[in-house]
Amino acid sequence: MTTWLRNAWYVAAWDAEIDRTPLARTICDVPMVFYRKLDRNVVAMRDACPHRMLPLSKGLREGDSIRCRYHGLKLGSDGLAEEMPIKTDMVNTRICTETFAIAERHRFVWVWIGEKDKADPGLIPDLWPCSHAGWTFDGGYYHVAADYRLMIDNLMDLTHETYVHSGSIGQPELMETPIETRVDGDRAYVTRWMPGIDAPPFWRAALKQDGPVDRWQICEFIPPSAVMIDVGVAPAGAGATLADHDQGVRGMVIDCMTPETETTMHYFWGMARSFDIDDAGFTARFKHQQGGVFLEDKDILEAQQGAIRANPDLKLNAFNIDQGGVRARQIIARLIREQEAAQ
Repeated sequence: MTTWLRNAWYVAAWDAEIDRTPLARTICDVPMVFYRKLDRNVVAMRDACPHRMLPLSKGLREGDSIRCRYHGLKLGSDGLAEEMPIKTDMVNTRICTETFAIAERHRFVWVWIGEKDKADPGLIPDLWPCSHAGWTFDGGYYHVAADYRLMIDNLMDLTHETYVHSGSIGQPELMETPIETRVDGDRAYVTRWMPGIDAPPFWRAALKQDGPVDRWQICEFIPPSAVMIDVGVAPAGAGATLADHDQGVRGMVIDCMTPETETTMHYFWGMARSFDIDDAGFTARFKHQQGGVFLEDKDILEAQQGAIRANPDLKLNAFNIDQGGVRARQIIARLIREQEAAQ
């Protein structure tokens, strides 16, 4: 059994990553090639020529088609042969390569890796702050040599910020404040409310004032592999609560973990925010800062994956702080079992 859902949408790339030049990227153990047609719609197909299996990502773009760089077989954007290596040969349209359903939403290009006739765009995770009026959104990408579920564990347990991110968003109060974990259908939530504390460096600068704050963290796991984290601070006494907290500065950390293999992932990260949304300079500076924070996570998780590989006789243990990740993994496992039973 694989560790990921097959009938699901996964982020393949940021919208700006895919252009006319073919982009190679393996998604859930499937090598794929992506490019944009002249009308800017994205094509996704298996990255292997059906003739001698040279990666099509090494091919030549011709209009909306792609020609294999080895012997010249030309394939249309539908994956069907359009021209044989010997141009006088009759085209055999039974020669084809697999194509995949694609959708663009929330600044991301999504690919459906399962049964194509079940690719319902309505199943794309609702990352609403990325597209909502009054919010702005940007972020980046890292390749991470670790199981994608380790990143979900990491994001659903923010106590690690105290030690991993001590210079930016971490603070001791994260270890001193109780958390609440709950499951609602196919989603898992972890919430933490920290009233009357000092703001960490980033949030103090965002709020543009000193003084005690009320701080919140609300982590939401959305299958198959996304986590949104509602974060921010408000001046203590301003009336912010876990249910209503637009009194200060609020952001939504957006994380999409796409499996590449069992032990590697594509990590798409960013922040949507509802403050200073017209300040492009702040957006660029914050993206750089956030990228540094997530590089710290990348370093930790790759070391963790190496230790897992080096200690096959040991297993991960779960403490109270790990319940969010445990619940997310249980949801993933249940959905995989349900899909397999349906098939």
